[in-house]
Amino acid sequence: MITRRDFMQVALATAAITAGSGPLGRLAAQQAITQDQLLTFEPKGQVTLLHLTDLHAQLKPLYFREPSVNLGVGLVAGKPPHVTGQAMLDMFGIEPGTLDAYLYSSEEFTELAKNYGKVGGLDRIATLIKAIRAERPDKTLLLDGGDTWQGSWTALQTKGDDVMKAMALLKPDAMTAHWEFTLGEERVLELIDQIGFPFLGANVRDTDWEEPVFEQVARFERGGVDVAVIGQAFPYTPIANPRWMFPAWSFGIREDEMAALVEETRADGAELVVVLSHNGFDVDRKMAEQVDGIDVILTAHTHDAIPEPTVVNKTLLITSGANGKFLSRLDLDVGSDGIKDFSYSMIPVLSDVIAPDQEMADLIAEHRAPFEQKLAEVLGTTEGDLYRRGNFNGTFDDVILDALLENQDAQIALSPGFRWGPALPAGEEITAEFVYNHTAMTYPAVYKIDMTGEQLKLVFEDVADNLFNPDPYLQQGGDMVRVGGMSYRIDPNASMGDRVTNMTLTSSGEGIDASKTYSVAGWASINEGTEGPPIWDVVSDYIRAQSTLKAVPSGKVEIAGI
Repeated sequence: MITRRDFMQVALATAAITAGSGPLGRLAAQQAITQDQLLTFEPKGQVTLLHLTDLHAQLKPLYFREPSVNLGVGLVAGKPPHVTGQAMLDMFGIEPGTLDAYLYSSEEFTELAKNYGKVGGLDRIATLIKAIRAERPDKTLLLDGGDTWQGSWTALQTKGDDVMKAMALLKPDAMTAHWEFTLGEERVLELIDQIGFPFLGANVRDTDWEEPVFEQVARFERGGVDVAVIGQAFPYTPIANPRWMFPAWSFGIREDEMAALVEETRADGAELVVVLSHNGFDVDRKMAEQVDGIDVILTAHTHDAIPEPTVVNKTLLITSGANGKFLSRLDLDVGSDGIKDFSYSMIPVLSDVIAPDQEMADLIAEHRAPFEQKLAEVLGTTEGDLYRRGNFNGTFDDVILDALLENQDAQIALSPGFRWGPALPAGEEITAEFVYNHTAMTYPAVYKIDMTGEQLKLVFEDVADNLFNPDPYLQQGGDMVRVGGMSYRIDPNASMGDRVTNMTLTSSGEGIDASKTYSVAGWASINEGTEGPPIWDVVSDYIRAQSTLKAVPSGKVEIAGI
């Protein structure tokens, strides 16, 4: 097994070379790490679980920066994944400037990206999976945690067909879902008929009879062990996304039903119970505390990258990052009373190190061919790092907001706190594909409305409560709504209604008046029939006109205590 410390030793041994920028440093980093090293793992027990999640339709290699701000409140404050930057490195004993620092923190992102290159690519992931399956025949389960069919231009244009076919070639043993539902009920059911493996959603019911819509549990025999995999789709899909796209389906955490399902599968002979979840990490942590009998929760949705499993009572929580950056491997020694021992590795999908699987590469190329010219258009360059991920405004969020303000001639702009979207190091060209990878969705219309200061305050307080409610079961969405044309102060530990203060209009420096009306631009309305230009056109036009983006963090949000 290649451990985190093995990576550190490799990186430290070549530190004198890799500290330099440019091709020499990158070449040295590539030579110091091999595909065989990434795959080195001492097998253990009868069962190997492979977990891939939150791919967001990213079939090609990319850059992905971890958040610099990921705050936790209440009992989870200061616990992973709510530890970032240098604090993250300190907690896990990671040396700055190493491969692990690049993988797990936002520190020195630009220079480390030059050294270690892009991550992900489904053809590289296919290479890793084939190797592990060959090593552990009849012992391996590959599980897809969802948010797979959405997030790229090709997925949007083919209504998920390109990703579905690529995943069908990869052959997961089961999947669950979230953003998949924004393709609409009819299309989701069409794709499920074609994937060739179970689509699990134990917590999804039809609204007429409250009967299960999808398979709840998939059973497998691996290494002589009876394995039950329970699927848990994102419970707040109708709140985070447009309800009108799936009107016949209801969602929820349904903890009591999960507990009953675990008990039922145990009574039916399951020796290993795995929850394939899209709840989000803190929700799954609470579920592990309250539901007995779950051996492993493969968690997703919040895009967290934690180098070690989190143990809650007798349950292992595994989180595997996003955008194809990691493939998690968990080997389990299962006894009559549950898990006796385990070994774990988050395998980094280093695109310059791993040989692409030719069959998968050919399929991806075939699906991208009609769109390549459009995707490759260079819109401009960036002088700073572009990224979205984090609790508050990211630098590419600011680009989106500035484009909205200009296009709609508005005083204020709002952009959703979506977690999907890759990063781009300083000095790189900004292509049309990069814009699409942040905006390709089925409800992209830009709009302009009037809102009072009181209404703005209510929106911010509502979203903040979704993010910072001390009870994880009441956290209903992504990160904080992004703001342009204004600033504010937030206290995540305050009570609902008192978190957001000092709302100020940027243009005048005046405080936002609860009784006054302001023009507000936005996009991704969950209301049916919203009309306006698609956000990708608005942002692309803005970047073309700017040519070069400075991409400097805006400082629009003051966080109490930080």
